[in-house]
Amino acid sequence: MKENYLTQENLEAFIQAAFKEDVGEGDHSTLAAIPKNQTGRAQLIIKEDGIVAGLQLAEMIFHSYDQDLEVKLLMKDGQVAKKGDIGLTVSGKAASILTTERLVLNCMQRMSGIATKTHQLTQLISHTKAKLLDTRKTTPNFRMLEKWAVAIGGGENHRFALYDMVMLKDNHIDFAGGIEAAILSTKHYLKENLLDLKIEVETRNLDEVKEVLAVGGIDVIMLDNMSYEMMREAVKIIDGAVPTEASGGITEETLKNVAECGVDFISVGALTHHIKSLDISLKAY
Repeated sequence: MKENYLTQENLEAFIQAAFKEDVGEGDHSTLAAIPKNQTGRAQLIIKEDGIVAGLQLAEMIFHSYDQDLEVKLLMKDGQVAKKGDIGLTVSGKAASILTTERLVLNCMQRMSGIATKTHQLTQLISHTKAKLLDTRKTTPNFRMLEKWAVAIGGGENHRFALYDMVMLKDNHIDFAGGIEAAILSTKHYLKENLLDLKIEVETRNLDEVKEVLAVGGIDVIMLDNMSYEMMREAVKIIDGAVPTEASGGITEETLKNVAECGVDFISVGALTHHIKSLDISLKAY
């Protein structure tokens, strides 16, 4: 529900860590084969229909490695791309283009795949009030870009990590000794530590929904793995007192039905952990 993770500092840190992983002590293939001062140009070719994402990042990657590279963005993040479209051109030292190529493609292919899937799913529920959310089911050290891609595709970001929201799920509740104990303990903890964090509580049945409402003082009620009938009844019981989030095994086939139950948000882990990368290439011309 927020994108404050997209800071210049965070993006630069990601790019430098990625270069360290991929380039290390040097791109020996390029160093060996390409004259130091040789120049060249390349274009980013979108090879299948989809939503393009990561162009801004690509420009940052090129300039982070070689500020003299000339990058021309021919499309915008979030734009509908058709097979054969050119997303950008880059020109300058051929060695710099070759060394940055794979990092640019790895990021853009995955980001565009996520944005494309997110866009497709948001279209399925556009006739309802429900908003599509991502989850923490992301690739380690790539979460920032995956959540950015969800936002580009028209979805909304849930909490970024464990530190920016309290989510009391089934195991928290069971270990704490029940819903009331978990909520009261959480409120005490937040007050004691001067933390202003939203609290979301997972519920598995209507009795738990009623108990959460009775305890009160929370911000979101999650309706987990409920049948359509139970979900509609839960929404009726909650009656707008707090926002509702449907979660648990929701697929492309069930998404529309879930949205029509009247929930405010639907979280879909598959947005980031079960997608096909978009086919994109960088070719000299």
